[in-house]
Amino acid sequence: MEILLIGAVACMIALIASAWLMTFARWFPIEGIDKKFLVDYNTMIRAHVDYALMALFNLGFYGLGLDLPVIACWCVAIGGFANPSVFVVAAFDPDFWDKYHWRVYTAVSFGITTLGFLWIAITLLSYA
Repeated sequence: MEILLIGAVACMIALIASAWLMTFARWFPIEGIDKKFLVDYNTMIRAHVDYALMALFNLGFYGLGLDLPVIACWCVAIGGFANPSVFVVAAFDPDFWDKYHWRVYTAVSFGITTLGFLWIAITLLSYA
């Protein structure tokens, strides 16, 4: 279950990195980078919020103190980082949603996350 802590730390690092990136992009626009490097600021905000939520889910599941299935924990930790990463890539790549490999990545990411969350939800229901 410690993988949930590692997942939370990874999300927290990405959370602070995205905050600095967005702050830097807003306060210190650089010709050639602003609107060309970070092309979709709103999508980056979505990633930022998603990293925060996923870090909280990881910490919350760990903090329950219950024995959760290890594979489910891995799915939550991996998917919890991979899902917001979809938005990060989309914020930098204006043609993100038109590229097949990113669609596959997104589908796999959502699948892993869904598996982990549902498995933990079923475990919690069984416990209740």
